[in-house]
Amino acid sequence: MLIANSPSFAEQAEVLVLPRVDVIGTQEQLLKTPSSATIIKQEELESSHVLTINEALRKAPGVVVRDEEGLGIRPNISIRGLNPTRSTKVLLLEDGIPLSFAPYGDNASYYFPSIDRFSSIEVLKGSEQIKYGPQTAGGLINFITPNAPEKFGGHMSVTAGNRDYLNTKINVGGKGVLFDYTHKEGDGARDNTHSNIEDLNVKMTKSLGEDHAITVRANWFSEDSQVSYTGLTQKEYENFGGEYNPFNHDSFKATRYGVSATHDWQINTNALLTTNLYYSYFDRDWWRQSSNSGNIASGAGCTTVGSVEGVAEKRLRGIATNGDDCQGVQGRLRTYDTYGVEPRLTVTHAWGELQLGAKAHFEEQNRIQINGITPTARTGTTSEKNKRETDAYSGFISNRFDIGQFSITPAVRYEHIENERTNRLTGAKGEASLHEWIPGIGFAYNPNDNLTVFAGVHEGFAPPRTEDLISNTTGGVLEVSAEKSTNYELGFRAKPVKGLNVAATAFHNDFKNLIAVGSVASNLPALAQGEASFTGLELSGQYDFDNGFYSRLAYTWLPVAEQDSPFRRFDTNAIVGGSAKGNRQPYAPENTLTVALGYKVGGWNAQLEAVHVGEQYADFAETKVAALNGQNGEIASYTIYNAALNYKYEPYKTTFFVTGKNLLDKDYITDRTRGILTGMPRLVQVGARYDF
Repeated sequence: MLIANSPSFAEQAEVLVLPRVDVIGTQEQLLKTPSSATIIKQEELESSHVLTINEALRKAPGVVVRDEEGLGIRPNISIRGLNPTRSTKVLLLEDGIPLSFAPYGDNASYYFPSIDRFSSIEVLKGSEQIKYGPQTAGGLINFITPNAPEKFGGHMSVTAGNRDYLNTKINVGGKGVLFDYTHKEGDGARDNTHSNIEDLNVKMTKSLGEDHAITVRANWFSEDSQVSYTGLTQKEYENFGGEYNPFNHDSFKATRYGVSATHDWQINTNALLTTNLYYSYFDRDWWRQSSNSGNIASGAGCTTVGSVEGVAEKRLRGIATNGDDCQGVQGRLRTYDTYGVEPRLTVTHAWGELQLGAKAHFEEQNRIQINGITPTARTGTTSEKNKRETDAYSGFISNRFDIGQFSITPAVRYEHIENERTNRLTGAKGEASLHEWIPGIGFAYNPNDNLTVFAGVHEGFAPPRTEDLISNTTGGVLEVSAEKSTNYELGFRAKPVKGLNVAATAFHNDFKNLIAVGSVASNLPALAQGEASFTGLELSGQYDFDNGFYSRLAYTWLPVAEQDSPFRRFDTNAIVGGSAKGNRQPYAPENTLTVALGYKVGGWNAQLEAVHVGEQYADFAETKVAALNGQNGEIASYTIYNAALNYKYEPYKTTFFVTGKNLLDKDYITDRTRGILTGMPRLVQVGARYDF
């Protein structure tokens, strides 16, 4: 990204600096950032041959990612203890542009591009995140795509392994144009699951005279998967193991188109205006025989008519069943249109740097549910037909004041959100709006280029979903408040000796209102709200030894993830079963650790990685004993090991590699939200990459 006080675009023509919005940016900008910030670099992603976005994000402190289907297609991301379900508490961006299809009206991740598409990842927490929105409570993640090169070049790779895994990729570009295509397929973590992904990304960067440049992007994503939504009952897991899945007719098909343009205008040597324009269309059809491990609704789930004991009852007892015996199937059909414009101005001045911006963002959701009466039906009775629209207008202003080695950055954001919901089956219609001022301030101390001490406090905010705010029956506005918190952090980044980078951050997030989202489909646990607090410590570091060894670490200690009040259901105001002041929040492990040791010599690069996730509760009651339906009960801690071995044969510009994921083939539970889900079994993959 071209910054103020830099050469003009014409002077930088050979490198073609990419117009885009970085949330962290260059090393110089990182030094003055008054928030915790992590950059997962391209070399780290490539040398460890990360299989999924989940695996990549575990390399950042403060981030916990829960596996679902095994290939990371629908990540469940948590930051600083917040519930990971569908990544609803995280702001996801790609080159600074919204990645989620409905970040205001339904911030759920049912789509995620292949990790192979990105060259680096930025993770930002603390007061700096209020320059972006609407979610400002936990943190944001910005996925960076490769620059379009001026000189012709690229790479091709192929990877194959067990569980029918195949990944082929080509990345080629020149003269400011980049073409990136990935085909990925493989079996998931369970029986009767297989995914086929196509991901095409085209980017063009062009200098427009002395002071203007533009990047235009177009992408197409397609998924054709056989994948289930429901998890296992406790007896199914005990009797058949985590890979068991009786549902053989589930189908998930999705298509996403996206286009965007980023324009940079170097107004003068001190001022840069960057403007994003974006549009995306997402279409998803998910046909599933059951939506949770206790699903027995006639015509809308897996039950058997006329038998003494139906499929759902047999599942609770741990008796093997057959998906062909199911009476019905549910079709959850969704389309989303998302578009917007966002100009951002950066001005350097004698006292520091001013940033300000505005955004107009629009979403339209069309949601249909069809209940079929056979396992393979793709038509039936329509039980839901909804249109949901969101218009959002926001702006921010932030100014960094440099005072010698100190800097102070006050900022404020404003969000105005208008929601509308129409029940097309009954005609019920309702509207609601909300607005919020989101202030914050950050401090940084830079005695030299090797140390930054920072602190900050800001308001965390997240709007409620359109469906939670407006009644589907009456169109009336429900008593659902926006999420609000006061977030504090204190930390440092340092390079104390050659080869060593370390960072540590202490944080405390105090929620006056936290919305607990369970399973979107089954509403289990029931959607609820209450007060909560999260306090912890993040540590990260990397040390490159002189003898070729290197190591890295990302650790999060979360001693406090507490319910400060009982959580109450939206619909009845009743306390969610077992919720009480002082209980621990569900899905908030106290300890998470990712640590790696590697060795580089000549063309060889080998590394071993350990990933540890501490024990968790699956409900508000801190229930330890597993429920029969598998949805409650303690989730035991687990540790898995990954390894990668690379050899680069320089004369032919080819790298050969072999990787192992979950080397000890550990069977472990990751989720109980709608029944038991387990992590991916052992994967062994071999491949080659040719650079040209």
